[in-house]
Amino acid sequence: MDRRRDEENNNVVAVYEASLNGCVSTLNTSIQRDAMLLHKISLTSFAETPLHIAALLGHVEFTGALLSKKPNLANEVDSLGRTPLHLASAEGHTEIVKLLLPTNAEICLVCDEDGRIPLHLAAMRGRMEAMKELLFAKPDSIRVELDGCKVFHLCVQYNHLDALKLLVESSINEDDFLTSKDSDGNSILHLATMLKQTKTIKYLLSISEIKREVNATNRMGYTALDVLEFSPRDFKYLRIQDIFKEAGARRCTNLMISTSSSLGPTVRPGAEAQTAQNTFNEAVQASQSSRFLRSWSWVEYLRHQGNWMEERRGTLMVVATVIATMAFQAGITPPGGVWQENTTKGGF
Repeated sequence: MDRRRDEENNNVVAVYEASLNGCVSTLNTSIQRDAMLLHKISLTSFAETPLHIAALLGHVEFTGALLSKKPNLANEVDSLGRTPLHLASAEGHTEIVKLLLPTNAEICLVCDEDGRIPLHLAAMRGRMEAMKELLFAKPDSIRVELDGCKVFHLCVQYNHLDALKLLVESSINEDDFLTSKDSDGNSILHLATMLKQTKTIKYLLSISEIKREVNATNRMGYTALDVLEFSPRDFKYLRIQDIFKEAGARRCTNLMISTSSSLGPTVRPGAEAQTAQNTFNEAVQASQSSRFLRSWSWVEYLRHQGNWMEERRGTLMVVATVIATMAFQAGITPPGGVWQENTTKGGF
């Protein structure tokens, strides 16, 4: 009995070693020794299956051999809830993604321990070709959210503009995707502005659906332009400000004033809008006060420096004048006069 168990364990270990190297011949030899070997994988203490390892490392031929012998391995999850499709998508092994999807397209919707589906991982890493295969196999996977964020937000968050463009093209008839918001009410335009992604902002505002919503507010009542105002003033800030100006972006205070004027003096903003307005005003005042104090301190410093220079210049001029006067006086009037008291008449 112990000998038989040792042989089974050796065969299992051989398969796992073969998955690391992608050695199909070793896999076939082990299965010849034990036809039920792949069915016993789930009884082992290993966290992953050989298919997980092969998918992660990109062994296409080995993956195909495993799936031909036991297709259900594609549905197995590791200790973190990840299928082999999760790993292949994250690594961008498109050929393996193509092999895994025909076994069961529903694995596109399997969430790992962190709530991520394969499309999320592919988008976070910018794996364009893998994303295409996943969207083709399961178009609804684009609707799955991660902590209140859609896959669009992930592309912006990880700064993969090409992946974002792919998603936009895939959902061209789904306007709600483009203007969707995360759990904080931030659109992808808000998020791109927070991260100062100039190219992404310019691209987003070239889309009519997003440009129409350029002044949409988040849960705090801030527009994308408001978000920009709270960021450091640098070259990117100025460039993005110009882009927003061309797109007709406005700040929330201007929007409220415009709305109140158009509706008449009796209109009062709601409680949430008023709270957001008060919060915004306080933040603006604090920001302006901070800028004023910084600018004031520099002005005073420079003014003080100017006064110091003027004082020093005056002092130096006085000293120079005294020295010149003393030198001139010494030259024309030597000590004791021209004639010394001990000289005789006509003598030297």
